[in-house]
Amino acid sequence: MNTPFATNRRAFLGQYAGSIGGLALAHLLGQERGRARAGEIAGPRPRPRAKSVICLFQHGGPSQMDLFDPKPILSRYHGKPYPGKLEIHFDKAAGNLLESPFRFRPHGQSGTVLSELLPHTAGIVDELTLVRSMTTDSVDHESALRLIHTGKVLAGRPTWGSWVVYALGAENRNLPAYVVLGDPGGLPVDGVRNWSSGWLPATCQGTPFRSGDAPVLHLKPPADVTPSARAGQLGFLDELNRIHLDRHPGQRELEARIANFEVAAAMQTAVPEALDLSSESPATRQMYGLDDPATHEYATRCLLARRLVERGVRFVQIFLSGQPWDTHDKNAQTLRSLCARTDRPSAALVMDLRQRGLLDETIVLWTGEFGRLPVSQGKDGRDHNRHGFSLWLAGGRFRAGYTHGATDEFGYKSIDKVVSVYDLQATLLHALGLDHRKLSYPHEGRLDTLTDAAVSGAKVVPELLAHYAGR
Repeated sequence: MNTPFATNRRAFLGQYAGSIGGLALAHLLGQERGRARAGEIAGPRPRPRAKSVICLFQHGGPSQMDLFDPKPILSRYHGKPYPGKLEIHFDKAAGNLLESPFRFRPHGQSGTVLSELLPHTAGIVDELTLVRSMTTDSVDHESALRLIHTGKVLAGRPTWGSWVVYALGAENRNLPAYVVLGDPGGLPVDGVRNWSSGWLPATCQGTPFRSGDAPVLHLKPPADVTPSARAGQLGFLDELNRIHLDRHPGQRELEARIANFEVAAAMQTAVPEALDLSSESPATRQMYGLDDPATHEYATRCLLARRLVERGVRFVQIFLSGQPWDTHDKNAQTLRSLCARTDRPSAALVMDLRQRGLLDETIVLWTGEFGRLPVSQGKDGRDHNRHGFSLWLAGGRFRAGYTHGATDEFGYKSIDKVVSVYDLQATLLHALGLDHRKLSYPHEGRLDTLTDAAVSGAKVVPELLAHYAGR
């Protein structure tokens, strides 16, 4: 509409009052938004096989040799000095080789070997791509977190979830494209930087959903405002926003703010429905462990993640408060507690997606920012390790029942089929139909990308993908 903003208020209301309800209704019903300008942004690309991501992020650095990467030599040489040189983060507390107290055995048709701490993950090993040869560039939590989320150790850059949303857009206008399911115990280390859009449009930033009765603050209208009055308010606000935008064309921040207002209006009905678990069957609740006090909280968020991608949310991340996997002491005790909390819901999420026909189009990623050392820290802890760690993926275009790469005999350094964090990012984008070298955005005089491949050497790892031709 090109009506001047200075139009008479009474004339404006008289002219548009009849259409306000319809405008608001259009917002609340919301037609599915088409994908963003993917061809314009990233150039020609193959039809994506995966269209959404659920990232189960494990802050602190899970111990690979206690969970995914068995090293029998640690038991044989337990208590003896490491026969070589290690990069030690807290060197004054470094000790001798520390065995894993947990038993490992093979599971599934693939024969994937896992720790006894992961009985439920063991039940889905034939759905997983287990990478045992990860490396990263930083042994510091904050820097490593920024690296795995944004491609560089510098603060203020867009996260890979924001890049995905920027490239592919939203599938459901009534819900945010990027949702963060936070821990009721508090923020993770590095806080909101874990889901920042940096200098990408603000609409690409993660939207936190809180636990409890009010997942999104100020979402419900005041109790004394009737639905019809609220519809009128929303329609009138939309008209004012459009007039203002017409007077300031090309203002990206203004466009993003208006888009956020529109999503917020639609969320008033869409969010309560998406987060209402009352319709879930007893079998589903049992599978996730929803009624078990040990798993209830994490199970709730894993189940919500499935409901959100089912409704067209593009990217969902689940975080833990602080950095609980940072086991500088009481490594075994802490791992038992964390696995008891997260193992069953994580595996249930993969099974549930498979049962509902959603796994082929949804990537599930379970990872931390780095791993742990094979030697003790103090009495019974493990220090940081950037040279080797493990993670798993399921769904999307990833290769089910496959174990990739290896660390050395002590589990310290990745030595076979090494995968850098940059390679992981490139491969994840590829699985979504995106070219990490072409997905770019102008920033500070250059076309910036997530992987900055010319500097990082990032490359797609074809062996991780389902249709790898060289097997």
